[in-house]
Amino acid sequence: MKAAVATLRDPATIRTRAGNITAAVKAGKSDWWIVDESQIEAAANKVVEVTLARYPTLAIPYHSRWRHFEAGGVDRAAELATAMTGLDRAAQARARIDLAIVSVLLDAGAGAQWSYRDDGLDYGRSEGLGVASFRAFMAGAFSSDPANPLSVDGKALLKLDAAQLGSLFQVRDDNPLVGLDGRAELLRRFGQALIDRPQAFGAGARPGALFDLLTDHGARREIEAAALLRALLDHSSDIWLAGNSLDGEALGDAWPHPLAGGEGGSTGWMPFHKLSQWLVYSLFEPFEWAGITIIGRDALTGLPEYRNGGLLIDAGVIALRDPAFATQQWKAGDALIIEWRALTVNLIDVIADRVRALLKRSAEQLPLACILEGGTWAAGRAYAAELRGGLPPLNIVSDGTVF
Repeated sequence: MKAAVATLRDPATIRTRAGNITAAVKAGKSDWWIVDESQIEAAANKVVEVTLARYPTLAIPYHSRWRHFEAGGVDRAAELATAMTGLDRAAQARARIDLAIVSVLLDAGAGAQWSYRDDGLDYGRSEGLGVASFRAFMAGAFSSDPANPLSVDGKALLKLDAAQLGSLFQVRDDNPLVGLDGRAELLRRFGQALIDRPQAFGAGARPGALFDLLTDHGARREIEAAALLRALLDHSSDIWLAGNSLDGEALGDAWPHPLAGGEGGSTGWMPFHKLSQWLVYSLFEPFEWAGITIIGRDALTGLPEYRNGGLLIDAGVIALRDPAFATQQWKAGDALIIEWRALTVNLIDVIADRVRALLKRSAEQLPLACILEGGTWAAGRAYAAELRGGLPPLNIVSDGTVF
C-alpha cells in the first residue's frame, strides 16, 4: 500500500487535517462558515445536561450500535446471547462482530418518514435501523448457511437486492427508507470484499473472521483501536459508493479540500471514515465481551455526522455565512459539507474536554466514545427535536452510506 493512502487511514490524520480546516475557518478563509468559540461553554453545558438526564450515575456505555439494539428497553443482546448458548467465546465474538458490522453498514440516516415495528412498538431513525437489522440477522437473512443462521457471509450479501432489503425493513410506499438502493449496493459490495479477501475474512468470507485476524485466533489479548480501524479500511475501503481514490486505491469517506493541508501524495485530502469509525466503536464491546482489551480508544475521533454537527450549529458554535445555505441541497463532497464535518471533528474534541472538566472526570474515566453517547450525539438530537421536529440542520442528498 502506498504511504499516502496509509496516511489517510490513520485517525491522527483525521484530527490533524480537521484542525487545519478549523484554523482556516477561524482565520476567515472559509466561504461557508464562521466559528464563535464563546458558545462552546453553552454547548458543553447542554451536553452535560443531557448526559446527566440519560445517565445520572455517569455509568455511561460506549456510543455503539449495541445501544440501538436496546431500543424500547428491550435487551436484544441478551436474546442473541441466549440464541448462542453452547458456542465458545470466540464463536460468540464472531457472531457479534458479524451483526455489528452489517448493522452499521445499514446505519446511514433513515429519513423522517420511515419506521420499523417490533413487538407492537414503532422505531424510527437509528433505533429503527438497529432493530430491523437485528431482526434480519436473527432470522438468518445475511447467512447462506442454514446450519449457522447467526452469521454474515459474502455469498448471502451478494444475493441481497433492494427489494429483499426493503421487505426485511418493512419498506412500503407509505413507509419509505432513504437510500434503500444505496444500502443494498453497499452490502453487495461488502459481500464481494469478503469473498475477495480470504486473508482477512477467512474461507467462510465472514466479517467475524476479523476476530481471528486481530487477536491471532484469541492468543493476543489486547488490540489498539486504531489497528482495528486500519484493518477495516485496508480490507473494505473499496465498498464505499463515493468512488474517491488516490494512486488507484479506494479511499472511501475522504474528500479533496484545499484547506486540509498534508504532505506528499495525500496533500489536500480530508479523511473522515465516519461509518468505519462508528463501526469500530460498535466493535469495542464484542471484543471486550470475549476478554480482549481495547487500548488507545481515544485515538478515534468524534463522528462527523448530522447529530454531532447539528449540535455545533444549534448551540451557535458555528454558523453559516449565509443563512440561505441552510435551504439548499448539498452533497457529501461539497466544500460546505467537508468543512462542516471537519469543524465537527475538531470542536467535539474541545467540547469533550470541557464536559470532562464540568463532570470532574478524566479522559480514562470518560473516553470520547462515552461522551458521544452521553452526550454530544444525544444533545444534537435534542436540539433537532426542539428546533426542527428532529430534522437535520442542513439538506444533504444521501446515498445511504455517508449520512
